[in-house]
Amino acid sequence: MIPADDLVELVRAYNPKTNEKLIREAYDFGLAMHEGQFRHSGEPYFSHPIEVAAILTEQQLDDATIITALLHDTIEDTKASYSVVTEKFGEEVAMLVDGVTKLTNLQLSSTETKQAENFRKLFMAMSKDLRVILVKLADRLHNMRTIRAMKPHKQQQKARETMDIYAPLAGRMGMQWMREELEDLSFKVLNPDGRASIIRRFIMLQKETGDVIQRITGDMIAEFEKAGVEADVFGRAKKPYSIWRKMQEKEQSFSRLSDIYGFRIITKSEEDCYRALGAIHQRWAAVPGRFKDYISQPKSNGYRSIHTTVSGRNARRVEVQIRTQKMHDVAETGVAAHWSYRDGVRGENPFAVDPARWIRSLTEQFNTEEDHDEFMEAVKLEMYSDQVFCFTPKGDVVKLPRGATPIDFAYAIHTRIGNAIVGAKIDHMRVPLWTRVKNGQSIEIITAEGQTPQPTWLEIATTGKAKSAIRRALRDLDQERFVKLGYELARSAFERVGKKATEKVLDMAAKQLFQSSREVLLAHLGSAQLNAYEVVQAVYPELTPSEGEEVAASKAVIGLTEGQSFNRAPCCEPLPGERIVGITFRGKGVEVHSIDCERLIGFEDQPERWLDLHWEVGKHQAIHGATLKMTLSNDAGVLGRICTLIGEQGANIADLEFTDRKPDFYALEVIVELRDAEHLHTLMMTLQAESDVAAIERVRDPNRASPQAAPKE
Repeated sequence: MIPADDLVELVRAYNPKTNEKLIREAYDFGLAMHEGQFRHSGEPYFSHPIEVAAILTEQQLDDATIITALLHDTIEDTKASYSVVTEKFGEEVAMLVDGVTKLTNLQLSSTETKQAENFRKLFMAMSKDLRVILVKLADRLHNMRTIRAMKPHKQQQKARETMDIYAPLAGRMGMQWMREELEDLSFKVLNPDGRASIIRRFIMLQKETGDVIQRITGDMIAEFEKAGVEADVFGRAKKPYSIWRKMQEKEQSFSRLSDIYGFRIITKSEEDCYRALGAIHQRWAAVPGRFKDYISQPKSNGYRSIHTTVSGRNARRVEVQIRTQKMHDVAETGVAAHWSYRDGVRGENPFAVDPARWIRSLTEQFNTEEDHDEFMEAVKLEMYSDQVFCFTPKGDVVKLPRGATPIDFAYAIHTRIGNAIVGAKIDHMRVPLWTRVKNGQSIEIITAEGQTPQPTWLEIATTGKAKSAIRRALRDLDQERFVKLGYELARSAFERVGKKATEKVLDMAAKQLFQSSREVLLAHLGSAQLNAYEVVQAVYPELTPSEGEEVAASKAVIGLTEGQSFNRAPCCEPLPGERIVGITFRGKGVEVHSIDCERLIGFEDQPERWLDLHWEVGKHQAIHGATLKMTLSNDAGVLGRICTLIGEQGANIADLEFTDRKPDFYALEVIVELRDAEHLHTLMMTLQAESDVAAIERVRDPNRASPQAAPKE
């Protein structure tokens, strides 16, 4: 266990003005509070808070953070209280300790729904003071270093949680060294055989090739001396998990994997960074597509560096990072650089990012997600993303995650532009919206008035911001469509009982059915969450039969004279729930048309043949056919799934005909048998929600008429 004097000395090394007395008091208080408590390994429990504090001294953090590390388990695991900590160490430390305690109580590896809610709390805690998560990350790092003392199933749980959440979070915060160590420690638990295999391969490679790192380091130093560049060169082999991940991503064996060595070059000035880059590219061939300039375009967490990959000795690729000392300090500590000290002075590094602004940019889009799954998707997309830099036609730079598309680019500029996108040009060439953008490309977005987001965009977009905006727009569009359809259904239902669907009547129905407003009532009616019978019955219960009454086919239409027969016009295929009229034919009965059928124009000069009809209210038997035209993805199993969906909605397929077939899509017409207009609407909404259904519409063909339907008798 590290003595108090040694811990104070670690802090004093970078902060001579440290409050030694307060750190010693925190050390003694924590030691007293945890007396008699032991870790799984048998060590005194307080050895853990001391080690956490020591890890944070490596990042040269302020006194408040170091003291919080010493006390981070006192409120949770001892008799110490918030008020006691406040009294002894101040409100700032007490709030930080309380924040860490709340984070510790979050079970981030639980079910998806609870995990999403805990993630929200995690980001809320981070937004209040980022030092809370810095202590928590150091706490997790020490726990992972000593994980072997835990039971095997606990090791697996903690390692998976660390790999999924804490490691990528550390990387997102710019603390790459911590991310790598957390990943490697987790890898050791989750796949010990895989890690051991990588290490064995490394040992064999070193025996075959000798010390490659030392030789390349010497070559680089010699090149810099020739170019007159002052620089320190540090080389290392990549961590086992990093190599394993590359093998999985590239589907290559270890022997074929080339870039397993990395070199870091620390220069005296920014100008020297570019001079060092020139010297390296003059000596070794640069690998195309592997150059990134994070000095001119820093990452959001303040990271600055030049990245390049070159073919070194024996054609083996090596990755090179070039930066100044101050850039390196931020690269080592990330967002934590805001609180770091050097020679007793806090936060003088010009590259340190404002943590409040950084966390705000990370969390603002998550607050728009209402659905738990969508929130988790947005969080994981952001935490695991790497960046590419693209340009607008005016030369402005837009940062996007790797794998982003023009849709993500459009939404990154402005939500309005994203919603209206119809096409894109990359480097002046028209490209599909699903094209993956690359570093340095110039992207021009083509928009059109009246364009609205399409459901398929959700599969194309990769950023949380774009997906969130698309879902929000689709919900708004659905709401508008549902309200309009709901009003038509309500108007038709009220007319069938001789009433009008006025605003007052609809307000009354909304109140009776416990809906918050008239618009909500209509939206629920249009989306089939309510039916028209319920709405009419809520206002005029004496005028509507019960929904359960079935209407026979022979009595479905009201307004015919006794003995008069009828048939549905094949041109418009009217359904119960729609407004209808009848056209009489001598000796052949009545043909029933929808009120908006184009065939009716031919009978305008024969008013004596028109009958005012309406459907009987009730539950109609499923004997009414309607024709749907659909465009489906030409993939295996799609048609089977669509037919199954139709059956699940209580409809029957009477006929099916393919009308067009392409390599990627095909069109077909399906005749389905339904009860009424509401049944049709529900079926169409269900089919529209399928990602394999590109388009669906109801077919009404004025040229398709029965033999007796000629305008003149």
